[in-house]
Amino acid sequence: MADIVTNHKARRDYHILETFEAGIVLRGTEVKSLRAGRGQIADAFARVEQDEVWLYNAHIDEYSHGNLQNHSPTAPRKLLLHKSEIRKLAGLTAAKGRALVPLAFYWKQGKVKVALAVGQGKQQYDKREDLKRRESERELKRATLRRFKGG
Repeated sequence: MADIVTNHKARRDYHILETFEAGIVLRGTEVKSLRAGRGQIADAFARVEQDEVWLYNAHIDEYSHGNLQNHSPTAPRKLLLHKSEIRKLAGLTAAKGRALVPLAFYWKQGKVKVALAVGQGKQQYDKREDLKRRESERELKRATLRRFKGG
């Protein structure tokens, strides 16, 4: 499962509560552009609207060899999920401070899939705590490596 595009901001800005795998409705030029690795989902989000899930602000560059029928880079895109999953997503995102964020686009059996997560927004101090924790873990690894190398 090789990622096409990943959203690094999502894990920094949200506590990930639950993840889902969704299909996405794309045009041919969008698929070709993604195959070339030309997209970004850092500012993307999803919404449940009338029993459908839509992805907004996902930027897929126009295909370089496209013609007049080329796609719009930031057009809303429909996500494909089962009805039960859509109902569950609607219930989970109804709480204040929760959002649907895409974590990654990836290939699965020749199709583009979206790793979609329900995230609880982090406060600024949560982000600082995560940074401190990662830094201390990094220092601990360095110290143990030095110790084993005989330094």
